[in-house]
Amino acid sequence: MRHMKIKIAADGFATLTLDNADESMNLVSDAFIAEMMDAIAQIAANESIKGVILTSGKPAFMAGADLKLLVQGYETMTLKSAFAFSQKASAMHRAMETSGKAWVAVMNGLALGGGFELALACHYRILIDDPKAVVGLPEVNVGLLPGSGGTQRLIRIAGMKTGTELLLSGRAVKGPEALALGIVDAVVPVAEMDAAARAWLATGPNPVKPWDVKGYALPEQRGLIIPEYSAGMMITSGSVAKSGYNLPAPIAILSCIYEGAILPFDKALTVESKYFAKLLTSPVSRNIIRTTFLSKGAAERGAGRPAGVPKTAFKKIGILGAGMMGAGIALVSAQAGVDVILIDRDVESATKGKAYSETVLGKQITRGTMTQDKADAIVARIKPTDNFALLEGCDLIIEAVFEDIDIKAETTRKAEAIIPSTTVYASNTSTLPISTLAEASARPDQFIGLHFFSPVDRMGLVEIIKGAKTSPATLAVALDFVAKLRKTPIVVNDSRGFYTSRVFQTLIHEGGAMLGEGVPPAVIENAAKAVGMPDGPLALLDELTFDLPLKIVEQAIEQEGSKYIVPAGVSAMKKMKAQGRSGRKTGGGFYEYPAEGGKKLWSGLADLFPVSVDYDVEELKQRFLYTQAIETARCREENVIETSEDGDLGAVYGWGFPAWTGGTLSYIDTIGVAKFVTECDHLAQKFGPRFAPSAWLRDRAATGTNFY
Repeated sequence: MRHMKIKIAADGFATLTLDNADESMNLVSDAFIAEMMDAIAQIAANESIKGVILTSGKPAFMAGADLKLLVQGYETMTLKSAFAFSQKASAMHRAMETSGKAWVAVMNGLALGGGFELALACHYRILIDDPKAVVGLPEVNVGLLPGSGGTQRLIRIAGMKTGTELLLSGRAVKGPEALALGIVDAVVPVAEMDAAARAWLATGPNPVKPWDVKGYALPEQRGLIIPEYSAGMMITSGSVAKSGYNLPAPIAILSCIYEGAILPFDKALTVESKYFAKLLTSPVSRNIIRTTFLSKGAAERGAGRPAGVPKTAFKKIGILGAGMMGAGIALVSAQAGVDVILIDRDVESATKGKAYSETVLGKQITRGTMTQDKADAIVARIKPTDNFALLEGCDLIIEAVFEDIDIKAETTRKAEAIIPSTTVYASNTSTLPISTLAEASARPDQFIGLHFFSPVDRMGLVEIIKGAKTSPATLAVALDFVAKLRKTPIVVNDSRGFYTSRVFQTLIHEGGAMLGEGVPPAVIENAAKAVGMPDGPLALLDELTFDLPLKIVEQAIEQEGSKYIVPAGVSAMKKMKAQGRSGRKTGGGFYEYPAEGGKKLWSGLADLFPVSVDYDVEELKQRFLYTQAIETARCREENVIETSEDGDLGAVYGWGFPAWTGGTLSYIDTIGVAKFVTECDHLAQKFGPRFAPSAWLRDRAATGTNFY
């Protein structure tokens, strides 16, 4: 066997050790299921075996299905084959729990997805006492549901309320909570796990699951048809529909729970397999898995790192500018164990930047997620100063001063007069061309862009921008630093607005354009949120203030002249500025911000932008998605983004393009490039050239060339 081995001890207890010879982790596959069924049959037929200890020869118990294989097999997978896979896995678990032998799962590490489903099929579950060991069913996070009994066993073991919460959140649960919830039966140190398993088996436990006892019924089963529990289910269903109706998995999970609760167990498993098959064969799950799991993992493992460049060990870095962005970068760097020289125009300003770390960590201490000693150690790594001489010996410099070319140039020259000749210099600019900023550097080959997102401590993406002269070695250093911070990198080439800022602008400008057309502002905001955007474009514009997007437009006109298509939302912003309303920081923009908190749309919008009834909500939703997608296609055409994976990662994790799409380019592929081009032509005729496909994109449509 390549996936497991069986050992029978003198006490009559068999140990079945999962140990995939071909992978670093135990994974559910057709081969695993086949071997497991053989092992179960052997165990069931052996009368000398009194019970079974199921454990792992790997650091983790089991990670679930191989998602890579699911994505690779998407094109050939059918509803029938997906259903058959789910049924095979369910049959494996049923064979375990009806084998006539008592099974105890000894989880020596994490047990997630199919791994935890395997444990749930056992009669007793022991988890290692280790803070890194977690259990859970995270399938909802990749657009799926547990497909081998997880939805049915969990609600029967933990109860409807707890089971529903865990299935819909997909969250990982640590040992103490898992024990309290009843989804594991014991949490013990590693040295005691085998003894604990044998002690339980020695009690001669009944190897029959409760749901296999005649007359079994869920305690809450009747509650499904009486007001108290029915109301709870309705509230849960409503909240899921409101927040994520673009995601079919939560609705499918609720259907499994409701239908399964009123059916015999085996029929409930069949229902689960049917819903699982529908999800697995949908493009939503394929897109989510590919971008949020496979592409993200590859990027974080350094897939785009130049070969042959030694890795950089970061001990000390310099951050120039202690404003919001500089302070945030200082915090995450210190958290990663790096000493930080935080420079601003005076010590007072630099100290204020350091205080940001104290505030953030203080909140964590209050919540109980951070100890005072650990917080003190992190803060101690940040040295606020106005003395550039302290930059001597820094492994990396990150400039985060005001977005002005002259100020940045002066800062570059001052820093380069001090830092070692080998030190990489990075700018955190979000809009200014890296190649232009590098002109102030005596070593442009060591100059690069590191665009962090706000707030830095909560946003996981970093956009790395290569200038015209940036060397591969410099890129490697930048990627090493992002890896040090445990963030996700994308690599782009220099251009106006780079990639993320450039495409994000299309969203906010489309909202402004709709307002100018007479679409009610509440409809605009809700249409954007309805497709899965984190907030409406008008609210986002308020947070930016109008000065920044208008300045970007002015710079683009200067650089490109008549070639530049002025965004249709500009006139709306200029109208608002004329009213003295430029965004939240200026007292208000499209929204009012009462002193008591919250926000509401400004009452003056109705007079400034008279409402028309001539709009189609579905068309509005389409415009929001299409304007971002076609701009991403232009970035791919211009080689601003070199890979589709980086494009989709930047879309989902950079500005919040809906995860259910997999990203902007996955979205185009899902629609079909030819259909997308046709729809863009329709929108261009109606709303202007910003939607017009390029000849390059038309060629891809004609040849059937996808982005993946």
